[in-house]
Amino acid sequence: MKSFDFHINGKKESFEVDPEEPLLYILRDEFQLSGAKFGCGLQQCGACMVLVDGESLPTCLSPCENFEGKTIETIEGLQKDNNLHAVQKAFVELQAAQCGYCLNGMVISAVALLRNNQNPSEEEIKDALNQVICRCGTHSRFIKAVKRASNPK
Repeated sequence: MKSFDFHINGKKESFEVDPEEPLLYILRDEFQLSGAKFGCGLQQCGACMVLVDGESLPTCLSPCENFEGKTIETIEGLQKDNNLHAVQKAFVELQAAQCGYCLNGMVISAVALLRNNQNPSEEEIKDALNQVICRCGTHSRFIKAVKRASNPK
């Protein structure tokens, strides 16, 4: 066991954990942040994505020691002052989800994209969302939601 400092959703948190424990389990079990999900367990499906220093990264295999001192933002941290993030709002408005299992990864990936490129092309949106697997076939609505979030009305 080792003590780590985590910067999660704008708060500095210290916690004693096994350095090899995957960040996903720390977020879910110790901080009760359940937005990131366990999907494939191989860091290939995107259900476990969080923002790490602004980049969308999987967490189901990555040891928590890799995240010490980094800024971690989960889907729960996107909402500010009881207002949904523009991406979350667009996903709700366009009903861009079916089963919802991939939703965390899609939203996190879209937020990372829009923070780096406020007006992405459809191809850039597809490329950013490609790292998340969705079996429901909601991709067209995901793309529309990201476009709406990039050009709010």
